[in-house]
Amino acid sequence: MDFSFTPEQDMLRDSLGKLLAQTYSFDQRQALLKSGAARSEPVWQALGEMGLLALPFAESDGGLGGQPSDLVACGLVMGRHLVAEPWLASVLLGGKALALGGARAQPLLADVIAGNAQVALAHEERHGIGPVTAMGTTLTLNGDAVQLDGEKKLVLGGAEANALIVSARAGDKLALVRVDPSAPGVAVTGYSMIDGRRAATVRFEHVIIPAAQVMRDDAEAALDAVIENALLTLSAEAVGAMGALLEMTGSYAATRKQFGVPIGSFQAMAHRLADMKIAWAKAQALLLYTTALIEAGQASPRDVALLKAQMGRLGRAVGESAVQVHGGIGMTDELAVGHYLKRLLAIEAMLGSTDYHLRRVGAR
Repeated sequence: MDFSFTPEQDMLRDSLGKLLAQTYSFDQRQALLKSGAARSEPVWQALGEMGLLALPFAESDGGLGGQPSDLVACGLVMGRHLVAEPWLASVLLGGKALALGGARAQPLLADVIAGNAQVALAHEERHGIGPVTAMGTTLTLNGDAVQLDGEKKLVLGGAEANALIVSARAGDKLALVRVDPSAPGVAVTGYSMIDGRRAATVRFEHVIIPAAQVMRDDAEAALDAVIENALLTLSAEAVGAMGALLEMTGSYAATRKQFGVPIGSFQAMAHRLADMKIAWAKAQALLLYTTALIEAGQASPRDVALLKAQMGRLGRAVGESAVQVHGGIGMTDELAVGHYLKRLLAIEAMLGSTDYHLRRVGAR
């Protein structure tokens, strides 16, 4: 199966790359993270003007009707520039989950697309992602309303969200409910992940919610599709980050001298660089192949699980090798290399670890 980006997608990648090169340098990124801000307002506004906030949504929802390959094109560039903006959290996860609510979700969804509001998907729990029967968060009837109880982990953008889209077990089905983070019984604890992105742990204790805020009472298949696109985009970020590390490490090995010659001329170092390039090439090939399968409607859950598992393994291998080639300086906060490794490790842990997705591969 063949896959290549369209001229329009190449233009999108080029435009996004130029924008981030001008507004999201490593130093600018570090200053943003140290400030504690959840996002760069100028960059977020620029992403909206480029159409990225509307890209994944259907035209009937006010979006651009983008395809999975459009998300991959953007994810590659985002990963290359270590972008910590809440595009994945608020648009691809929270926003797409919100869109499952139909007409009732339209006012808030319009604000998300305009860049004026953020929403977060609260889905992962203590053991990550699992079947409905293993979900600890429950939704039960309470008079004319419903009651939400449980705890969600690794809620991307949860502390900054205007609304939470929460998955919960309702009998033997998966329900989606919209929750106000300031509602009684909701406790949000925000923190920064190792790669600079914001996340939160959210606890729900006897939270009473109007029945009208239950978006769907049988949402498992629809939510799986949302997560599939997010996993694809995360994998694209990983490939973009690996590519950037490969270039940085090759350049360093060509200029750093030991015993009067570049360290890249030593056979052991040349083999390490070759292994990095092979790992990146494998990751890129698998990403494009899986993208083609998804767009052709031929991808199975096993294909997506295999992609995420391989991104975890290959990303870790490339990131660790890059740090080792750089030596001690590769572990310093002032050099970008270590931050790329942190991003790759964070991606490995998000939306199901490598071990979790390998179990999915083996089970099918």
